Amino acid sequence: MARPRAEDYDDKRKAILKTSAELFAEHGFDRASMNQIALGCGVSKALLYHYYANKDALLFDIIRDHLDELIAAVEEGATPDMTGEEMLHGYVLALLDAYRDANAEHKIQINEMKRLPAEQQEELKARERRLVQLFAGALSQAVPQLAEPGSTLLKPVTMSLFGMVNWHYLWFREGGVVSRADYARIATRLILDGARSLAG
Repeated sequence: MARPRAEDYDDKRKAILKTSAELFAEHGFDRASMNQIALGCGVSKALLYHYYANKDALLFDIIRDHLDELIAAVEEGATPDMTGEEMLHGYVLALLDAYRDANAEHKIQINEMKRLPAEQQEELKARERRLVQLFAGALSQAVPQLAEPGSTLLKPVTMSLFGMVNWHYLWFREGGVVSRADYARIATRLILDGARSLAG
């Protein structure tokens, strides 16, 4: 008979993933060891292996959980009755807020996903595509010309928005002169004004 999970199993798993993400981001996936992770979590290696058999399993769960949290946050960032522009702004703001305290996970998603087996990469890339679809849908509502037959603008414009938002962690500082809400407005206005100029 399988041993029942402890009541705090999920909390401990989340803590292990957070510590692992920070170590992978700081030292690199190759150089961070299971021993370092166990020490960082304040648990024995035996307990760590009870949760994860190896670093690959940790890496997959870090990225999967991160993407699932981003998707959930973005989906809650807008409502169907919003205009395309309002929806896009809601998505950008929700994504920026979801990135709060997730710099390590975001860095790992960008830099380390390629280390996983092809089938796991595809599972994660399907989640990335879901995010792209949400933003592309809002953009096409706000600037319908982007999605007209024969137009090739929707994808590059959508990915340009992700370029602005995904790399903000390199310069953004909490408590600085620009807040997350400020940057959400800036990024939304830049992409919409640019898209309308291109489409016009």
